[in-house]
Amino acid sequence: MKHFRLSFLVTFILITLAGWWGYSRGGVAGALNALWITAVLGVMEVSLSFDNAVVNASVLRNWNAFWQKLFLTVGILIAVFGMRLVFPLVIVSVATGLGLLDVWTMAINTPTEYARHLTENHAEVATFGGAFLLLVFLNFLFDEEKELHWLGWIEEKLGQHGSEGLAVLLTLLAVFGCMTMVPEARKLSVLSAGVIGVAIYVGVDWISGLLEEEEADPTIGKMISRGSIGGFLYLEVLDASFSFDGVIGAFAITNDVVIIMIGLAIGAMYVRSLTVFLVHKGTLEQFVYLEHGAHYAIGILALIMLASVKYHIPEWFTGLSGVAFILVSLWSSMKHKKKHGAQH
Repeated sequence: MKHFRLSFLVTFILITLAGWWGYSRGGVAGALNALWITAVLGVMEVSLSFDNAVVNASVLRNWNAFWQKLFLTVGILIAVFGMRLVFPLVIVSVATGLGLLDVWTMAINTPTEYARHLTENHAEVATFGGAFLLLVFLNFLFDEEKELHWLGWIEEKLGQHGSEGLAVLLTLLAVFGCMTMVPEARKLSVLSAGVIGVAIYVGVDWISGLLEEEEADPTIGKMISRGSIGGFLYLEVLDASFSFDGVIGAFAITNDVVIIMIGLAIGAMYVRSLTVFLVHKGTLEQFVYLEHGAHYAIGILALIMLASVKYHIPEWFTGLSGVAFILVSLWSSMKHKKKHGAQH
């Protein structure tokens, strides 16, 4: 439970704040409604981002205590306030030409208009996030160094013949496909968003490789391999790709931007705590296919985001598809563990 103490404390503070906000706008009934919606949003965020926590843990388990703590402190501030509050405000600001303060005023006073501007730019954001997440999945799938293959010889062959270049090529083709699904006036912006998503992934990957290069200085290389700014940036961009899907889904429940931020912030805290719990308990070592399931869930989410450029896909389907892969991977892991234990 120690891994969730901070989450419990933040939940208590934010729930109190949500109750006060609701009471100030609608009395006791407003407070109860605000508390209920906040709880729903928190649960929704955790369900949508559980696979994110598993992938985070697969990266974070090799980091030292300093970088893990940095991820839980600075990282959570970026995740909560940066990705779930400031990032949507910036999107609306760019789209409307208004300043951030004006957009915040719009979000508080006319949340319906704010939500409209945000959803109008869904195609660009979905292409950006979908491209980044698709690269995360494909590079995991094309990793020839993987020793365990959840899908057997199929996954093994993909690992042998795939490459980072092929992953980038397939992702750019997917981005081009998204461009063909939008009106002429938006083709350039959608294409640009997807290319930026690819460029950020490649750039962060390059920074990580540069920092973790051991030939230049073995001591520094060894130190950074247990945590680096490149890895930190990778996890934050990954979180951004996940978080916007939750923000859009939240507006289907309420237009109150304050309640949305509070609810998603609570969920984000538990995702962070769950990440560290998985690392400290060695869960990924015990359930060997859990990381596979999380990456396949990310692959499905990437395809859903790219398809959502034109088609509406219910939030419940997005959440359940990820949970399904996690559950099946847990079942496969338990079978593997039982078989492996029996052999010994």
